[in-house]
Amino acid sequence: QVQLVESGGGSVQAGGSLRLSCAVYRYTHNTICMGWFRQAPGKEREGVAAINNDGSTIYADSVKGRFTISKDNAKNTLYLQMNSLKPEDTAMYYCAADPVDGSWYSGFGYWGQGTQVTVSS
Repeated sequence: QVQLVESGGGSVQAGGSLRLSCAVYRYTHNTICMGWFRQAPGKEREGVAAINNDGSTIYADSVKGRFTISKDNAKNTLYLQMNSLKPEDTAMYYCAADPVDGSWYSGFGYWGQGTQVTVSS
């Protein structure tokens, strides 16, 4: 069974940085599209960034220029470098994966349990 395990969350002051990681286990498909999502209390889950199998990326407008998604295929790990953090970035962050490119639009099949990010003003 595919397992995604996030880490790297924590508490930081506004303007600070964090790097989230997502380790992927027992993934046997030949292609992988991966993404980061977040959900704040009382709000719907929203997409943050995604990276397709070919390395192309997509970002939510709210994080463009501040967040960077990347992956290390050798380590089966996805990253999200978050800079210039704002209080509105506070949320539970989830990692997702799917064999289909473009899952940002069609939906991801595999999800992690999440890691909390809290940004104080």
